[in-house]
Parts: sequence; structure tokens; C-alpha cells
Amino acid sequence: MKNKIFLILTGLIFIACGCTNKSSQDDSLSINPEAGTTYKSGDVVAVKVHYAASLKPDSVVYLLDSVKIASKKDSSELNLKTDTLKLGAKLITARVYSGGKSNEVSTNVILLASKAPEEYTYKVVKVYPHDTSAYTEGLEYNDGYLYESGGNYGNSSLRKVDLATGKVVQTTKLDPKYFGEGIAIVGDKIVQLTYREKVGFVYDKNTFKLLSTFDNNVGVEGWGMAFDGKKLYMDDKTNRIWFLNKDNYHQVGFIDVYDDKKAIDSVNELEYVDGNLYSNVYTTDTILMINPKTGAVLRRIDMKNLWPEANRPADYDEVNNVLNGIAWDEKGKRLFVTGKKWPHLYQVEFVKK
Repeated sequence: MKNKIFLILTGLIFIACGCTNKSSQDDSLSINPEAGTTYKSGDVVAVKVHYAASLKPDSVVYLLDSVKIASKKDSSELNLKTDTLKLGAKLITARVYSGGKSNEVSTNVILLASKAPEEYTYKVVKVYPHDTSAYTEGLEYNDGYLYESGGNYGNSSLRKVDLATGKVVQTTKLDPKYFGEGIAIVGDKIVQLTYREKVGFVYDKNTFKLLSTFDNNVGVEGWGMAFDGKKLYMDDKTNRIWFLNKDNYHQVGFIDVYDDKKAIDSVNELEYVDGNLYSNVYTTDTILMINPKTGAVLRRIDMKNLWPEANRPADYDEVNNVLNGIAWDEKGKRLFVTGKKWPHLYQVEFVKK
């Protein structure tokens, strides 16, 4: 998040300092609201540009994230509606045209979720065995089987697992230089991310034959992945969830994840469930339900003690072997969760507190 703020501020400084023959910064220009002001989704942002009385503008053009949104003939207030906007940092620029020249001034605001997430907990419906050698990074349910991506250098793999027994029925290992991460099933293919290697793999779902690789230069790192039937979702350890084209894996958009107070970093393993995204928050016992259009956290599910702490071995690695892995059975309406190297996979239902 600090890096994101730094980039925003750097961009603003660049805009403020840059000039051309037709566009420059006028020290007499200023703009409200103050940079860094926070608003809730649905609020109206009152934007007003101020300039010297001697300046007689031909027009004032307003841009939101570099896209023109309005034009006025004077400095009258612009009421910016936010109910349809994605959450996060928004750059607002006023470009004042006068006498064939333009001067501009910018500010930025932070748009938060309109309300606090609903608080949920869970109910365990059934417990299944899970292979304790699986450092779970990605989890999918399809056609009666679990598909699981395992991480760690030298031990990364893609597996097909029998749900009832937890036994691996098919597997392929990654080259030791790769750390396997999130997966998504797209038709008869499985797409797998890698951690820091900036490479993605595409497999035949039935044979696990490697069909192709692709350069994945989207985001900071490769973490979780999900598919909604039209596009892929991918996160990267920050609060950003990227949209990828399902055929060429190029970026086609993104959302930033916020609740009503702040950005939520470390969104991790992803699953698309009935129109919403579910995500583990890395190293925590929390699962979030996220609006895939705006990035708003709609629900926060407390999964604490899913694998009861009293049942964990004395040498349990609580730093690394954390809750991670969400799979949805679309036909049976069953939700499965597990953790890295956990001995159990749980079918659960989420219950409002």
C-alpha cells in the first residue's frame, strides 16, 4: 500500500511539474478537495477549481483518472457521483483553457466501501482427508475431483485429487526453479501461475500435458487465480485483483480491494462463487467476500480454529502452514476450504454472526 501511495504522489508531482507550449502549471490555480481526502462509495465529491480573478477561462475541463468527465465555462462546483466507481485512489484533474493555452491542477481522493462488511463465521458440514505434503496455493473442484496447485521450490506440482480419500490420482511436477501458485480451470484447460518467475503454464485438464506457457508481467507477483466464465482474476500480494483475458492472459482491467476504512492487502487464493469473489487473506484466519465490480469487501468470515489448535502437532509451522485454499462445487453448491499442509479439507457453510 505504501508503494501504491508513493506512485500516486509521484504521478501528481510529475503532472504538477510537467509543462509544454500549450499546457503549464499556474501557481494561482488550486483545487478542492484536498489530496488524500477519503469518501465512501455513493458520496458526492464536490470539486472546485480556484484561479486568479484576472484569468478569464474559455472552459474548464475535468478529468477522472485521465478520462474527461465534464466541461464547464467557469469555476462553478462540479458534483462528482461515486456510486458506480471502482474503489481506491482517484486522480481528479482540472484543465483550464484560456487564450489558446491551458493550465491544469490535480488532486486525488480515496474511495472506500459504502459500509462495513457483514461479519460471518462458519459451520463445518463434513471433513475430508487432505495430503499433508501439499503446500496448497490453488484449489479447484471440477467433475467430482479436486485440482490442487502445490507450491515451494523443488516441490511444486499440479494434482488431481480424489475428494473422498484425499489420494492423488494424477500429478505433474514443476521444474524446481518454479514455485507453483494459483490455478483456474478454463474449459478443458488448467491455467497455473508462478510466484516470482513471471511465467504461467497452460495444461490439458484431462492429460496434464503442458500445452503452452505465457509471460505474466501483470502485478507484483503471481498469487491467487479464479475464473467467472468470461475472464480470469489474479491477485499479486497487494490489494489489487487484476482481470485477465481468458485466451491470451493479457490484462484487461482491475479492482482494488477496500472495506469502509482502508485497503485490504495480501488478498490471496481466489474463488468465484455465485457472482462474488472469495479470497483468503494471507497468514490470517479470514476469508473475504468481494464485489468483483467495485472491490468492496461485502463480508468478512472468521475461520479461526477451523483446524482446532488443540489438535495441531507440537511442531506445527504456524508461520507458513496457514489457511489457504477455497474450492466451489457449482453443481452441488458445496464450498471446500483447507490450509497449507493441513491433514483435513473441510466442507463448510458460512453463517452470519
